[in-house]
Amino acid sequence: MKAMPKLAAYALVGVGALIMLAPFYFMFVFATQSRTDIFNVPPPLFFSDELLNNIKVLTTRLPFWKNVGWSLYVGLMSTALTLLFCSMAGYAFAMLEFRFKKLLFALVMATMMVPAFMNMIPTFMVMDALGWIDTHRALYLPGAASAFGIFLMRQFAASTVPRELLSAARIDGASELGIYWRIALPLMKPALGTLGLITFISSWNNFMNPLIVLRSADNYTLPLALRSLFSTTSTEWGALMAGSAIATLPLIVLFVISSRQLIAGLTAGAVK
Repeated sequence: MKAMPKLAAYALVGVGALIMLAPFYFMFVFATQSRTDIFNVPPPLFFSDELLNNIKVLTTRLPFWKNVGWSLYVGLMSTALTLLFCSMAGYAFAMLEFRFKKLLFALVMATMMVPAFMNMIPTFMVMDALGWIDTHRALYLPGAASAFGIFLMRQFAASTVPRELLSAARIDGASELGIYWRIALPLMKPALGTLGLITFISSWNNFMNPLIVLRSADNYTLPLALRSLFSTTSTEWGALMAGSAIATLPLIVLFVISSRQLIAGLTAGAVK
């Protein structure tokens, strides 16, 4: 009798997993189907042989591989800058003492309460004033010091970086920058991995910011490029599904490789 609740829990989790995985499965199946076959009733449940034709249509309608390259470039730049600036700010808020420290941290946290849609018009106006419209720097520079990243790094540094170790380094004559780079940063690797994964996935999937600042198809990132395939008369659904599947594969591989790192970074310091 005691095994029944456990079996019921496993069954519930299994059903939930199937429901969550079903859209991904059908996306990959539809990527191998023609546009007419996708709308058959019942819909196709198994793979077909139209994948190459769909990719051909995709690359004919779009500079697809260039769009993939731009998404990769923006994602890597966003990740690198976010890790640098957020780790520096988080270390400073956690380990250093300076005037208005609590007030400044409260202001940083308050920005998390501002709805994202309220930044759309100010973002466009600032990017236009800087002459960054239709440039990719407008996608990774404005968000390089995110409030969430600063909060995550600050909490992790406060719970894992020993103050005694920093004091010993200062006595030995190390500079604050050297202490941060050589001592604190290596100890913050789990949080850096977690923040890097979250930032890259967020940048890879970002649709709204490219929609605001990018204008030419050659500069589109993947979400915006795939959206341009939609048409009121003849949407190439097979090509769209093929592009979506190609865009999803790197994230699936990245998550499978680094899922343990993600969980470790989010739970570090929660249980001592």
